[in-house]
Amino acid sequence: MRFRILFCLLLMGCIASAQPAKPIYKNNQYSVEERTQDLLSRMTLDEKLGQLLCPMGWEMYEKNGTEVSVSETFKNMQKEKQPGMYWATFRADPWTQKTLKTGLSPVQAAEAANALQQYLIDNSRLGIPVFLAEEAAHGHMAIGTTVFPTSLGQAATFNTELMEEMGEAIGAEIRAQGAHIAYGPILDLARDPRWSRVEETFGEDPILIAHMGSAMVKGLGGGDLSKDNSVISTLKHFVAYGVPESGINGNASIVSRRDLLENYFPPFKAAIDAGALTVMTSYNSIDGIPSTMNKEYLTDILRNDWKFRGYTVSDLFSIEGIAGSHYIVKTDEEAALKSIEAGTNVDLGGQAYVRLKNAVEQGILDESVVDSAVCHVIRLKFEMGLFDQPFVNPKAAAEVVHSAENIELARKMAQQSTVLLENKSAILPLSKNYIRVAVVGPNANMMYNQLGDYTAPQPAESVVTVYEGIVNKLGKENVIYEKGCSIRDTTQSNIPAAVKAAENADVVVVVVGGSSARDFSTDYQETGAAIANSEVLSDMESGEGNDRSTLGLMGDQMKLLKAIKNTGKPLVVIYIEGRPLNMNWAAENADALLTAWYPGEQGGNGIADVLFGDYNPSGRLPVSIAASVGQLPNYYNKKNPKAHNYVEGSSAPLYAFGAGKSYTKFTYENMTTEKQDKYTYTVSFDLENTGDYDGTELVQLYLRDEYASTVRPIKQLIDFKQVALKKGETKRVTFSIGEEQLSMIDANYEHVVEAGDFKLMIGAASDDIRLEETITVE
Repeated sequence: MRFRILFCLLLMGCIASAQPAKPIYKNNQYSVEERTQDLLSRMTLDEKLGQLLCPMGWEMYEKNGTEVSVSETFKNMQKEKQPGMYWATFRADPWTQKTLKTGLSPVQAAEAANALQQYLIDNSRLGIPVFLAEEAAHGHMAIGTTVFPTSLGQAATFNTELMEEMGEAIGAEIRAQGAHIAYGPILDLARDPRWSRVEETFGEDPILIAHMGSAMVKGLGGGDLSKDNSVISTLKHFVAYGVPESGINGNASIVSRRDLLENYFPPFKAAIDAGALTVMTSYNSIDGIPSTMNKEYLTDILRNDWKFRGYTVSDLFSIEGIAGSHYIVKTDEEAALKSIEAGTNVDLGGQAYVRLKNAVEQGILDESVVDSAVCHVIRLKFEMGLFDQPFVNPKAAAEVVHSAENIELARKMAQQSTVLLENKSAILPLSKNYIRVAVVGPNANMMYNQLGDYTAPQPAESVVTVYEGIVNKLGKENVIYEKGCSIRDTTQSNIPAAVKAAENADVVVVVVGGSSARDFSTDYQETGAAIANSEVLSDMESGEGNDRSTLGLMGDQMKLLKAIKNTGKPLVVIYIEGRPLNMNWAAENADALLTAWYPGEQGGNGIADVLFGDYNPSGRLPVSIAASVGQLPNYYNKKNPKAHNYVEGSSAPLYAFGAGKSYTKFTYENMTTEKQDKYTYTVSFDLENTGDYDGTELVQLYLRDEYASTVRPIKQLIDFKQVALKKGETKRVTFSIGEEQLSMIDANYEHVVEAGDFKLMIGAASDDIRLEETITVE
């Protein structure tokens, strides 16, 4: 008996030893680094280069009825290039030609993602899972997802907790559908509203951008890829992309080294510290160097100084732009070489880096440069656990995506992003009793005009317009709707009908502004940017590629406003817009004026909540609103000296950064400062709600360095807090100031704190300072 047992054990051992050992990279008992290095050692040059390619993904699946499978295009792409990731696989819009009918539902998206991963397991030599990257600045750009306000509206909330919640919701929706990378947040500093992509930014202030961007990154997972709903956050666009010459998208950015260090780099550094693991380059050039081949920024600063451990990715076809737009080199192969040597790891578009094989084989490019880039990519795949579990449960997508909780979150953000600018004679909030409201204007009942750029088609029942939001408050019998005119097209105007509606109402709500809604009659560049065309008068006057030379309302909108004003009825004007448009007429003539940016799918409900007093407005301007284009740029934190006035009028903006009204009143009193140590101070004051409503005040703390060795801003936001107070309630509010807030970039480009006086200013806006005190740093 003992002999038989011994024989069996020996036989089992022989069988086990005859089977091939499981590769280290497939064994999760090994560390991420061990698995990464093992996989790299097994890869051919073609396989390595494939991991650095990110082609467009929306042609990678086929949809037959309700069934989804991999496409022949995907099979051929994997055979020819072996890409390691795809971009916008689930994207739907006129550019991709994916509609509600031809695109994917959340469940189908999950099924498509699973099919792609299964194909790679079954049909590739090493079975490397693919990353799926999706646009996600204000919700996953896919059918059936939750559409939040665009970034400018998010910034108007000044609510970092709400931003983190939104990030969590977006991350969960993306992961439930089988994708892994969220393109966002967008950290461009917007100082020129003529630029077409202002809506995608958090505005004009680096501190606000850093706070909001970091909060979103934390919500998206904060870099901990072991969590189920964590996604890889991609920061856009590195760097100074939001200030192109003449406001034209992709033009050169004229910024100094000091300006970069003080204003443009800090938001990216803060978001990386919060856990962002990818950074996207930009289309612009700075000081003659295209951003996609700027070694100083991508390697010296990002990698060496900031210790960034993720990967960098080009903007779409920006590598080819080194040759085709900037004319640095003649060929795409030369452009690819410049880009990867500078530190751009991944090729978005997937057509440039395939050309690097020749450079490696001829000894022009050291293969170790490719290896380093590949490691940055596959390391994150191991961290996310994709080699162990690349699949998702499609049934879960139906429960997670566009959940009741996410819809309510979108409504909260729409409420808090709405900014009340004028409220003459306290016309707002409106009564819900015995009132008949006329709702007119091109943006009153056009669902896509309130969703913003980078938005997929959505079912009509998922989006609430301003008209529908007011109907939800008053009932359809008490609301009259007339469009009146379009944003741009004057051939369909019917202003007399809008005037008649106004004459039959107690109050008129006119919703004007702009639109970034893409349509199938607009032409697009290969990068997805719209081609502005005066002959095709869609509503679209904002969104990528739609730069403006003026900021006035387009089409017959001013005619509509003046005609409604002439009826003598109380006039409430709401701007739904992607950039701060000119509001001079409305500021003077409207009884109430609000801006709601692009408020997302729940915009109608959120705005109606504000109009009827169910939510006391707390939104504040993340950008200054210029009184004229001639003032531009007109951001609040310009450097000394203070601007004098123009011959034609004031140099001050119509509305300053941080401005916004409430239905209640707040008083600021009893400011004190207390020194804690050499560079640390606490600043406190009493805030009292002295009005008739409960409300939330956005308290803003500004600093002015009175004398310094380099020219400093007139004032600079250093912190802010939302303080909710019941009617008659008082709270003691405290800020802490440290070395970072007191520091500056000196003449040697070093971060230092210089001795001297600093003025601390507490207020309700950058031009509404209520308390101030001076501290002396020795």
